[in-house]
Amino acid sequence: VLKRSMNTGFAGIDNPLFYNENTSLLFGDAKASVQEVLAAVKAL
Repeated sequence: VLKRSMNTGFAGIDNPLFYNENTSLLFGDAKASVQEVLAAVKAL
């Protein structure tokens, strides 16, 4: 899950998905984060 922070969204409702053991969170700007991950994978 790409997310800027753990803050609730506009509706103010917490998403229980974020607390599952099998959920990974990547914090930051989604576009920049995907570009960084893609560059790292291409460098392999």
